[in-house]
Amino acid sequence: MNVTLIGIDLAKSIFQVCGVNQAGKSVFNRTVKRKDLLAFLMNYPDATIAMEACSGSNYWGRALEHRGFKVLLIPPIHVKPFVKGNKNDRNDAFAITEAARRPNMHFVRPRTVEQTDMMMVHKLRKRRVDARTALMNQLRGLLNEYGIVLRAGKSPLKNALDDLQEDAENGLTWSARELIRDIQQEWKLLDDVIDSLDKQIKTQAQANPNAKRLMTIRGVAEKTATTVIAFAGDGKAYKNGRHFSANLRLVPKEHSSGGKQQLGGITKRGNPYLRNMLIQGAWSVLRNADKNNDRLSCWARKIVERRGKHKAVVAIANKLARIIWSVLYHQRDYQAV
Repeated sequence: MNVTLIGIDLAKSIFQVCGVNQAGKSVFNRTVKRKDLLAFLMNYPDATIAMEACSGSNYWGRALEHRGFKVLLIPPIHVKPFVKGNKNDRNDAFAITEAARRPNMHFVRPRTVEQTDMMMVHKLRKRRVDARTALMNQLRGLLNEYGIVLRAGKSPLKNALDDLQEDAENGLTWSARELIRDIQQEWKLLDDVIDSLDKQIKTQAQANPNAKRLMTIRGVAEKTATTVIAFAGDGKAYKNGRHFSANLRLVPKEHSSGGKQQLGGITKRGNPYLRNMLIQGAWSVLRNADKNNDRLSCWARKIVERRGKHKAVVAIANKLARIIWSVLYHQRDYQAV
């Protein structure tokens, strides 16, 4: 029987590979070792390859596309409804083929090596920033045990540490002062690593033509531009700007029934890291809206008057997402008017 579609349940060393014919009937469903996978798939050069968009899928997607295969990456949340019976590798591989055959399924394109490099820097930076935030929160909690409460914010806490060390009357013991010095050193190491990663992000942004185009948009700088490139590539995977902003869940969540529409706040699915970047960029646009007379700033002021600042920020982020898609898709700089 002619195999037209192959679903692969990815793993570390042993992959489950399921091949189906045009009618969707399973022709084979077997395990293949990692070192034998490419050679096995070359026996079916006309088959489409479907995988879940998970760890390792971008590498295999690039490798298979390089060999002439059509590759479909499916978000795991869209595969789960097609798993029949108990969860095991055989059922998972067959479920991937079932999901790939749906006419309205949305697929993900494999990331390029450049996109992967950008994503790696951002993931490492986020982990270091989270570690620094956890360190500051822990330090505040420890100081509170000695009756020392400082103003909110990173700078007030950092600037107060040297004074706390020198103040002999604040109730800190010698052991506590030694531990605070250790925390200061750890904090400095994290700051140095984050600064180094920020410089790498700026270098990547200046070297990428699409990122340079995105930075012509008000509210978009190096971090947002490189995050967008890592996530969306050239924007061709999205039909229009609304499709892109909806994918980031910068649209109201809906719970409608019986012909009655009920809309709420934005949903929390999608890419939270990029959504957070766009929200920060929207705040930047809003804070400077009174100083600028371009169309985006004038529109932002009107939204604030009608809906308030917090709803306006989400609306501006949605607008930024649509502008970003247009700049990527049409490959031209943003013209502020």
